[in-house]
Amino acid sequence: MYLIIGLGNPGKSYENTRHNIGFHFIDLFAKENDIAFTKEKFHGLYGEGIINQEKIILVKPQQYMNLSGEVVKKYVDFYKVDLDHLLIIHDDLDLPLGTFRLKQKGSSGGHNGLKDIEKNLGTDLYKRLKIGISHDRTLDTKDYVLGAFSSEEQKVLKSLEKQILLLLNDFITKDFNQLMSEYNQK
Repeated sequence: MYLIIGLGNPGKSYENTRHNIGFHFIDLFAKENDIAFTKEKFHGLYGEGIINQEKIILVKPQQYMNLSGEVVKKYVDFYKVDLDHLLIIHDDLDLPLGTFRLKQKGSSGGHNGLKDIEKNLGTDLYKRLKIGISHDRTLDTKDYVLGAFSSEEQKVLKSLEKQILLLLNDFITKDFNQLMSEYNQK
C-alpha cells in the first residue's frame, strides 16, 4: 500500500496559491488515475485506487499547512503504511519555479508543514517531492507563498505536469534511489 499526500491549505481563498502546489499535483495524479477525493477522514479528503497492482491512497489534508503532520500521522497509523511507501508533495521556496527534487530525508528547510510532519512522525525519514516555487525576496514570505501564480508562472507549471505524473507512477514501482537518479535534475 502506498500513501501520497499533497500539502496545501483548505478553502477557496487558497486555491491556486504557491503554497497549494501539493494539492495541484495530487489533483492531477488523481484525475489521471480516475481517483476521486470523495471521502473524508482524520481531517483529510482522500481517495483510493489501484495503480500498477498496488493499493494507493491519495490525501489532501484539510487542516492548515502548519497542522499537516497530525493528518499525515493519523493516515500512516490507521493504514499501517511503511514510511518507505509515504510520499509528501510540497512547495519549496529554495528551488526555482519549473524545477523539482526528490528527497528521502532531511530538515524542513523552514517549511511549517514539514516541521509539523516531522514532529508528529517523530522522524525526518520520509520521502518528499519538492516542487520549486522560487522566492521573491521583495515580498514577505507569507504573502509570497499565499499569493497566486501569474499566468506566465502557470505556463511553467503546466510544462512540468507530464514529468511529475510519470514520476508519481514510478514511485509505486521503482526503488527510491533509482527514482532520484532518474528524476532529480542535475
